Amino acid sequence: MVTGTGPLGCVPAEMAQHSLNGDCASELQQAASLFNPQLAQMIEGLNNDIGYDVFIAVNAHQMHMDFITSPQTFGFVTAQVACCGQGPYNGLGFCTPLSNLCSNREEYAFWDAFHPSEKANRIIVDQMMAGTKDYMHPMNLTTILSI
Repeated sequence: MVTGTGPLGCVPAEMAQHSLNGDCASELQQAASLFNPQLAQMIEGLNNDIGYDVFIAVNAHQMHMDFITSPQTFGFVTAQVACCGQGPYNGLGFCTPLSNLCSNREEYAFWDAFHPSEKANRIIVDQMMAGTKDYMHPMNLTTILSI
């Protein structure tokens, strides 16, 4: 499995430094939108050269964007603010005993300034296991394990 980059501009750390209005940092989002399709093309080309599907492309960007753009659909109250941290969006510094800490981490898409929460990671793993070709190309892990 080869994982593309997630939405780098949407993590609380980048939003704390680059967002004035709650939008994702556009330069990092643009970089991801350039990189990920090229990675997918390269993986498809390698599989074609080899003659069968050795490499699986993981569309981590889309997996994350689903719950970032519609957090309530996935049971989150926010996908902008980290559960643990400090500063704007709890996106500055590390999660320490002195940090702000949410009362229910299941309601947050991000645990800290950079990392998805446990619940968000479960959503991502579910997409890896059973997601459509929009998420896993040319096949998901359930299909691979059945071969």
